[in-house]
Formats: sequence, C-alpha cells, structure tokens
Amino acid sequence: MKYIKLISFLLATLFMLSCQEDDLTLDTIVVPTDLQVSTNISDDGSGMVEFNATANDAITYEYNFSDGSSAVAPSGTYTKRFTRTGLNTYLVTVVAYGKGGVSSSMSLEVEVESDFNDPETKQFLTGGSSKTWYVAAVEAGHLGVGPNFVADGVASAFPEYYQAAPFEKAGDEISSCFYTDELTFTESGENITYNQDNMGQTFFNVDYVAEFGGGGGQDECIDYETSGEKSVTLAPAENGVPADATTGTEIQLGGGGFMSYYIGTSNYEVLSITENTMYVRAIPGSNPDLAWYLKFTTTPFEQQQAGAGGEEEEEEEEEAFVSQFDELFWSDEFDGDALDTSIWNYETGNGTNGWGNGEVQYYTEDNVSVANGSLVITARREAESGFDFTSARITTMDKFEVTYGRVEARAKMPEGGGTWPAIWMLGADFDVVGWPATGEIDIMEFVGNKPNEVSSALHFPGNSGGNAIFEATDIENASTEWHTYAVEWTADKITFLVDNQVNFSYDNASSLPFNKDFFLIMNVAMGGALGGNIPAEFSEASMEVDYIRVYK
Repeated sequence: MKYIKLISFLLATLFMLSCQEDDLTLDTIVVPTDLQVSTNISDDGSGMVEFNATANDAITYEYNFSDGSSAVAPSGTYTKRFTRTGLNTYLVTVVAYGKGGVSSSMSLEVEVESDFNDPETKQFLTGGSSKTWYVAAVEAGHLGVGPNFVADGVASAFPEYYQAAPFEKAGDEISSCFYTDELTFTESGENITYNQDNMGQTFFNVDYVAEFGGGGGQDECIDYETSGEKSVTLAPAENGVPADATTGTEIQLGGGGFMSYYIGTSNYEVLSITENTMYVRAIPGSNPDLAWYLKFTTTPFEQQQAGAGGEEEEEEEEEAFVSQFDELFWSDEFDGDALDTSIWNYETGNGTNGWGNGEVQYYTEDNVSVANGSLVITARREAESGFDFTSARITTMDKFEVTYGRVEARAKMPEGGGTWPAIWMLGADFDVVGWPATGEIDIMEFVGNKPNEVSSALHFPGNSGGNAIFEATDIENASTEWHTYAVEWTADKITFLVDNQVNFSYDNASSLPFNKDFFLIMNVAMGGALGGNIPAEFSEASMEVDYIRVYK
C-alpha cells in the first residue's frame, strides 16, 4: 500500500511539473507590442526609402507594399526602391512576428519621388498587356557564365567561361525541362506581374540541387512548384556593367521568383531587349564572383526546333560557297619593311577601361613590324605606362573605308592563353554616333585559351557586347598554319567564312547600321572580357598577316 501511495505521489508530481512546463512555454508566446516604424526617404529622385521597425517581443518583421512586392527583414531594417515615375504615395503594411507565429501589424503611407523611367523595356517586356517568353534554345549562349568583374568596379558583360550550344540541354532528361518553361509578364496600369509555368520541373544550378532534393554533383531538373502571381519591379541596374552593354534596367521579381534556371536570385539585369528577344545577366546567390547569362525569345520551343531544321538545310546548301566579288579593289600585301602609314593609323594607349573590355595591354607603335611579306603584331609581357603587357592596334580610319564587298585576310594566330587577336571593322561615323550605334563587323576573333575555334560577330544596338550576333567554328592549327578569314557583305546579307566555308550568315536590312562606309582594324588584345586568364609563363606571341584584300 505504501508503494502504491508513493507511485501515486510521483505521478502527481510529474503531472504538476508537466503542467508548470506547459505554462512556462505558454507564457513566452506573447504578441509583439509597441510596434513602431521609422523611415528615411531620399530626396534625390532615386526612390529609395529605408524602413526601420522595432517592437517588443518580435523575432522578425515583414513588409508588404501596395505595388505588390513584399520582403522579410529579421532585423527590422529594409531598404526599398520605389520606381513609379514622379511623386507618388504608397501604402506600407508592417507585420511584427513573435514566437509561435503570433503577430501585430500597422500601416503607414510614404510619399516618394522617383526619376527612374524605362517605358521601352516595359513595353517590350509585356507587349503593353501580356507577353510570354521562352528560353532561346536555338541561340548559342542561351545559357552562359563568366566572371562578375573584369576590373575594380567594372563588371563583365560576356560569358567567357561557358556558353551553351544550341539545344544543348534538350537531349538528356536531367536537363531537358530547362526548355519547357513559359514566363509571362503582364502589365496592369502601373504594375507588372509575373507567372512562371515550369510544367512541374525546374532546372537547378548544381549549388542548389542537394538543397531541393536532387542527387547533387551536376545541374538537374527537379520537381518544384512555381505557380502563383508575383510582383515585378523595374529598377535601375547598379551592377557596374558598362553603359554600352546594358539597358540600365533590372527586373526584380517578388515572392522568390526566378527566370527558368534556378541560381538563388530574383534580380536580372536586362542587357538588351527587343520585341522578340531578351538577354539578361544575374549574380547567383551562391557565388558573387560569377555572372550568369540567359537569352529568351517569344518563339515557343517546338517552333524553335522546327526552324532550326530549316537553318541546317540552308547551311548545307551554303557549304559550297561561290563568291560574287571577283575584282580586287584594294589590298595591302605587306611587301615592304615597315607599316604603310598612308594606309594605316597606330592607336596607342589602353583606351577607356581597356578599350571597354577590361583588356590589360598598352598599345604601342613598337609592337608592329613588317618583314618577309607579312605584318607582325606582337604582344609581350613588358611594363609600359603602368601596364604589364604591350601590344598593337592599327586602323584605316579616315584613310581607307568601304561599303559592301568581300574583305579577306590570310593570317596565323598567336599562341598562348590570354591572347585575343581580331581582324574587324567599325562604321566610319564612329566618332559621331559612338558604339554600338556605328555598327561592328568582326571578321575573325581568336582566343588563345580556346585554340581550336575562331568566331565572327556583328554588334549593333540591341545586339552588342555579350548579346552580339555571334557564331564560333572549329579550326585546326590556327597558330601554325595559314588560314583565310573573310566576310561577304551586301545590302541583303552578311556572310562570314573561314577557309571559304560558311561560318554563318545574317540578313542585312536598311534599319541596321551596315549600309555605309566601314574602316579596317587589326589588333592583339590581352586578357579582358574575352581573352581571359593569362598564364604566368606567357612571354610573347604574334599574329602574322600575309595580306588583307577587298574585292568588289
């Protein structure tokens, strides 16, 4: 009987202790009180407002704005950029959360002035009502990655580390979901909303695969819910990309939204946008030293595939290329013992930010020579005017210019990582309208870090920098054997050739800046946005040019 009483006593004691512990837990779940919010509103037209919320017993805060966006701020401090043009009043609701999810809230109005306005990007993005975008799988570089910065404070605008080939992700189940997304932007008055239909799966960057239930080790398609309307803010981009390579506008998606490829960010700088194309740049949440690039189109994936089949047939027809230009109009055969300065100009120095590309060489006249029937441009590791490398760049600006014809050069490329030689052309009105309005025709570019390929490109407004019309082609022995690089240029078409085999063609039009005089340029750059890393053992390397000719 004593044992029974003892057990009963112990059980009663445990019950009382349990009740006391429950009571203690309940005592700590209290509603936050004395919620106060202070604001610091900018008066410089930037639209910036700093909010600071405080409350007793609060563990985190949430801000909800009348433009449809929201943000969680554990410390209570949050800075918001309002972008509606002019002086506007916004309603802000602040929620203070305590333990157990209990909360208190308050609302306030802020009057903010913003000078930011980009109606063109807004119109292209939404079509004035609603527009659906798809990954531009047919385009080379529809997914790419490169360094975030090429110099202190100057951001890269080129995916030099990697560019996806057309339809590269389509053949494997682990990546094919990348091409099925439908991204819809809808304009409603002053506001824009975003819906992403990922057909049930999202293509995740390798840094996030394990976090979302994937196998890890590589990029992977994973079941993931993306439904629901999200707010969109268009704001000034502040990532340091040179002004000539960006629209200056950033898409900020609310509610954790993202654009097709999950890299842990909701902010995308619009490098270029037209009625049917969009090229964006984003910094991944896992690595601020990188920049990812995505190309989008308004053409659905199935139509892109169907069109690509026709393009392949066209390319096959063009393989047996016959030039329509057979009369030699102008040439430099480099038969003397010095550069002919009645034809060529030296450009010296390092330009602005390495000629806009973060290049690290200093151009001099001493790095050019003419001997044994060839022009030689040599890049060297040597100190000059604060730079570690010297090289050369020559042009025919104001001395020889041409509209239409075949421009052809026979050359050998330099050997060594970091070298970036080019044979190219700029519009003769460059000094008046600037770049890219003047237009640029890159007959040949070579990168020593990719010795088995050469590329050609066109740059013009809407398609410049990392969004240029670009195509690379395989090549063997580019540095040890002579190869011929050419462009055939008419009012209707621009065709690039390597050893008289078509690399790619592009339809010319009266709206493009390729119907006027252009001058010639040859140079060897070092490093920069395309040249990339320069190995410590690099000493010097040369581009040799046997001739450059223009046929009419």
